[in-house]
Amino acid sequence: MLRLYDTATGAVAPLEPRDPGSVGLYVCGPTVYGPPHVGHGRFVLVYDVLRRYLEHTGLAVRHVSNVTDVDDKIIARASTEGRDWREVAAESEQQWWATMDAMGVLRPTEVPHATGYVEEMVDLVAALVERGVAYEVGDGVYLACDAVDGYGLLAHQDIETLRASAGARLAVADEKRSPVDFALWKKAKPGEPTWGSPFGHGRPGWHTECVVMSLALLGDGFDVHGGGLDLVFPHHENERAQAVALGRPFARRWVHNGLVTVGGEKMSKSLGNVTDLAEIVASSDPRAYRLLVLRAHYRSPLEVGAPTLADASSALARVDELARRLDAVGREMPQDGERAPGSGGGRAASALADAEAVAFADAMDDDLATPRALAGLLGAVRRANSLLDRRDVAGGAALGRAALDLLGVLGIARRLAEEADEGVLDIVRRRDAARADRDFATADNLRAELESRGWVVEDSPDGTKVRR
Repeated sequence: MLRLYDTATGAVAPLEPRDPGSVGLYVCGPTVYGPPHVGHGRFVLVYDVLRRYLEHTGLAVRHVSNVTDVDDKIIARASTEGRDWREVAAESEQQWWATMDAMGVLRPTEVPHATGYVEEMVDLVAALVERGVAYEVGDGVYLACDAVDGYGLLAHQDIETLRASAGARLAVADEKRSPVDFALWKKAKPGEPTWGSPFGHGRPGWHTECVVMSLALLGDGFDVHGGGLDLVFPHHENERAQAVALGRPFARRWVHNGLVTVGGEKMSKSLGNVTDLAEIVASSDPRAYRLLVLRAHYRSPLEVGAPTLADASSALARVDELARRLDAVGREMPQDGERAPGSGGGRAASALADAEAVAFADAMDDDLATPRALAGLLGAVRRANSLLDRRDVAGGAALGRAALDLLGVLGIARRLAEEADEGVLDIVRRRDAARADRDFATADNLRAELESRGWVVEDSPDGTKVRR
């Protein structure tokens, strides 16, 4: 059984679904005000792998991930560029999904948009006011966090400590009763999108949308709420506070992935080291970033840079080479029970594959230990190639196919071969002619041109070979 670390308890424990045979997974999605960066890519890939593994074990997963399509950042960008906020949100969301699709990310089962649930958010705020745990002031409606039992659970700090920390940042003119109180409803400002409510025109606060959408789509006491470590406080703490104040069971398990570092520093816009995810996907094998994410435990920091991406690409090349070899030897495979040199026959070949599957499950069940699982699978790729080199076709094929299948569970499918078009073939012919004339400078330049187009170039007795 899969065991996961729970931020609320600070311990690893078995994931025991509310409903046998199925898992409800809610992951905080993007605020669509610009292109996705590598930090976004990490959290999406972590929960994509979690979902894939749960489904691999036979569980049905209802994966909900929201889109925040109205927010201060969206409004600010629209104002700066003289555009409608809806246009900014729609354009940015399109960029988001194009990048996620390029990385092979499974689309969530449900993708609720904040603007589609405003009426339900108004009802939630009204219910909190009626219960006496929320109050209205000049600029909006706030939750009184002092009235919420266990506020600070996810942050692992008591409310007095949180109040003292927040108080240092509280503006003098702020009408909040306590520095930890947060906005449930923001009253209308000139030029901003607004909706009607009993508290006047305005829009919901950010912390309210996920409470409404997760409970509406997954129900009380859903299984897993996920997101980046940067969301633990205040966002997830404030989501939980609203559900508690309403008397509704919220997430049974809180899972958070670690942050991304660039050049050894935490990625942030203030440091100017935010890396555009779409650029990485366009300039390298889109699987490379997925492999890089998997090489770090999901709760650990992740270093992103050209060297780490290049190393991931090299590992993928070995995976694809094995896949090509297995295609080539498919016709040579012995029938079940027929012995092949060094293999011990079909039973021994099957045992190799079974052992790999057991090791994979042991790693993944241990708090999604993808570094260990991946290391085992890449080791199996090397051993499968070695067995094939020794003409142990049955053993190499069984182990290799098991490894490739399990890499597929992680979302690392083999890259399909791509036929070279006439333009590429012309470069190949010119390079072969240059090599025949011993014009190696020209041949090297043509190799570089092919590689810049994303082709792997191999020299063979029959001339230049190219593949993706």
